[in-house]
Amino acid sequence: MEMETARISSGIPSLDRVLDGFRLGDNVVWQVDCLEDYCFFTEPFAAEAIESSGHCVYLRFASHPPVVQPRPGLIIKEVNPGQGFAHVTAEMHRLIQEQAEAGARYFVLDNLSALVDQWATDELLANFFQVTCPFLGELNTVAYFALLRGRHANRAVARIRDTTQVLVDVYRIQGKMYIHPLKVWDRYSPQMFLPHSEENGDWEPVFRSGEAADISAQARRHPLRVARYSSAPWETVYMKLLQYWERGGDPRDLTPEARALKQEGVRMLIGGDPALNRLADAYFTLEDLFAIRERLIGTGRIGGKSSGMLLARKILQETRGKTDFSRVLEHHDSFYIGSDVFFTFLVDNNLFRLRLQLTSNSSLSWEEFAEIEQEFLAGSFPAEIMDQFRNMLDYFGQAPIIVRSSSLLEDSFGNAFAGKYRSDFCANQGGPEQRLENFLRTVKLVYASTLSPDVLTYRHKRGLGESDEQMAILLQRVSGHPYRHYFFPSLAGVAFSRNLYAWSERIDPLQGLVRLVFGLGTREVNRVPDDYPRMIAVSHPQIRPEAGGRIAHYSQRQMDLLDIAGNRFLTLAVAEVLENGGYPQLQYFASELLEGIPYDPPYRTLSAESGERVLTFNRLLEKTPFVPYLRDLLQRLENAYGHPVDTEFTASVSKAGQVRINLLQCRPLWLPTQLAALRLPEDVPADRVLFGAQRVVNPALVEGIRYVIYVDPQGYGDLQEESLRREVGRLVGRLNRHPQLQKEKLLFMGPGRWGSNNIYLGINAGYADLNNASILVELACEKEGQFPEVSYGTHFFQDLVESEITYLPVYPDLPQDRFNQTFFQESPSVLETLLPGSGALQEAVRVIDIAAVSGGALARMVADPRSGRALCYLVPGEEAAGTR
Repeated sequence: MEMETARISSGIPSLDRVLDGFRLGDNVVWQVDCLEDYCFFTEPFAAEAIESSGHCVYLRFASHPPVVQPRPGLIIKEVNPGQGFAHVTAEMHRLIQEQAEAGARYFVLDNLSALVDQWATDELLANFFQVTCPFLGELNTVAYFALLRGRHANRAVARIRDTTQVLVDVYRIQGKMYIHPLKVWDRYSPQMFLPHSEENGDWEPVFRSGEAADISAQARRHPLRVARYSSAPWETVYMKLLQYWERGGDPRDLTPEARALKQEGVRMLIGGDPALNRLADAYFTLEDLFAIRERLIGTGRIGGKSSGMLLARKILQETRGKTDFSRVLEHHDSFYIGSDVFFTFLVDNNLFRLRLQLTSNSSLSWEEFAEIEQEFLAGSFPAEIMDQFRNMLDYFGQAPIIVRSSSLLEDSFGNAFAGKYRSDFCANQGGPEQRLENFLRTVKLVYASTLSPDVLTYRHKRGLGESDEQMAILLQRVSGHPYRHYFFPSLAGVAFSRNLYAWSERIDPLQGLVRLVFGLGTREVNRVPDDYPRMIAVSHPQIRPEAGGRIAHYSQRQMDLLDIAGNRFLTLAVAEVLENGGYPQLQYFASELLEGIPYDPPYRTLSAESGERVLTFNRLLEKTPFVPYLRDLLQRLENAYGHPVDTEFTASVSKAGQVRINLLQCRPLWLPTQLAALRLPEDVPADRVLFGAQRVVNPALVEGIRYVIYVDPQGYGDLQEESLRREVGRLVGRLNRHPQLQKEKLLFMGPGRWGSNNIYLGINAGYADLNNASILVELACEKEGQFPEVSYGTHFFQDLVESEITYLPVYPDLPQDRFNQTFFQESPSVLETLLPGSGALQEAVRVIDIAAVSGGALARMVADPRSGRALCYLVPGEEAAGTR
């Protein structure tokens, strides 16, 4: 038993640490570009074997130079491969058994790829390995094999991978050697499956996402190892373009035939959106199309999110401006699951008919959707797609990845679908099979999200119920680097080329807005409880929306990250993550607190002794080119798109203050309808005013408001049971979908943050529960601990803007907001009439028929962002009649 578990040395101590040594029974396959790289590992292995056991067996069958030089203790046995598969295999087995019975435990074999020169097929090579590898294992040996990368069919390599115990990729970039363990059976470490570079005789893991992406992209230009030769239209177009390219055709000055083929290829990859196709025709080259194809799993289109990300990067690289983005942008290192894979999954798993039934019905409940998710999770993928999934995961190793929806309808010029489909992080830890299992689960849940209540409601609202929804998926390496046992980027954010929330007259709305967080970017696009990102006006980054004494209160306290040790997504307090100090370049992100005021001491970095800290990003904005880079980025993208844009990014800062940006997403920014100059009436009688607001975001004029759905702050606060508070959100959704209310204009009003997952900070109601609103009011009720957040840039806010729902934060306790508490709390409620049996929540939820309680009057709301004010007031019946 001790012999079976003993570690066997490779002869390279640092390599033993990476792989946790070898075990008797291991077969080790080195995938190399040249024979010299194989010899780098065989020579020390043979020397170690001879020193520890007295001998090593070298099985010689190729015409290439020997991979181990003759020396005392090296037993060389030759086999002629020209005698055919059956004879060679039998002879090899005879020699192996003979030597093993004589006590040999260590074997080195020539380059396996040489056998194909004799046998002519990869299938026989795989057959040889599949019978020889287990035979060696049964004899308790350790054996080395080599395989030339890119020389063999994917099926043959997959069979070798499935059979061997250890598979290691070896490559050189600019003369430097790297290894990337792809399979190490029955052992694991948090760093084992990362690329490693050779540093002065030691193998060091490559942690940083940008460096790992550059290395992997250069080393493995055909990561999926798929040979595609078919008569399908895309393959025909691709082969003709490839032939044009290989004949020396000018890629910048295409012939009419090649130009037409390129345009056809673009449409096959991207789809039929005319605006996106115009950009792709202008900026994509033949090399770009070939690069996409090399990273495409399955067939079909790559979807809106993938297309937007690739086009934006290309625009920044090709257009002129103040910034050389070829030096600033990190390599994106992405793969794409083609849209055809989605349809094949549906058909193979009997889910296609279910999809047809549900896309014509937008009334699905979340409980029903949970059952549908289980049906998707039970599905399976074809073997060919599974092989490509494995190759993709081999490429990334243990680097965290994110699985992002990329529907053809998503991120287009007409529809954003912001946050509707699912996207999830994979910490991507554990052995290869565990990583594959977690990845498959995530992909299936993204597919299932095409039938979520929010998606079905959005499609119906936008007139897309019958549109062809092809779900592709974008697979991206997560930006960042490890810190302690966590992984996250220093900076993540969304950047808009227009600023609809200019909190000072000095701010130029045409230069844009950035919403910035520390850690993963989920906190900048989702509404989160009691936490605030840094809002940056690109024209004046130093002007904050908060007063000095409130900066610490309106700062980020929690952060999202990947827990590498726990293999999970996690939210932790920033103070807990940074408690020991030592985070690289922390001085760019955090400030010290002196008597509650942020302070940035000159000429000093932050350490564990620096005292209490708060995230301000002050030095990032003052001492680095971060804002100028984003200003140039937004301007160039808006100019190319001919339309304002909405982007997502991550960023890092070096010790010298150099900034690198990873552009993750770009889509057209939906702007609210532009209205003529609006003026608030100054002579409205006090008894006709319903409320005012002092923090207006968008211009708006809403006439003929008939119903108010009012969630009473005190009544909601009095609900002690969590189930009752969640029932309030469901009740709001039922009112939103009520046939009688859908015919009228609705005002939703309630405490704290609508859409919050934290039911103690606001109403847990999503897009499908609010999509019929004309106005959404968030009441700031300090007594109940419920505060609104002007969350411009979140998916929730984008939903409101895109659906032309006017958002207003209102502070009832401020006299200038003129909140008519008597009207909202004492007007009769028609809740029980509309929804009989809902009386248990009548103290928390009230439905007010404005016309019924005010003699036929309706409400009008005017919002003027220039003055920052809004007013909602009653309009007499005869005047309201002409506005309905």
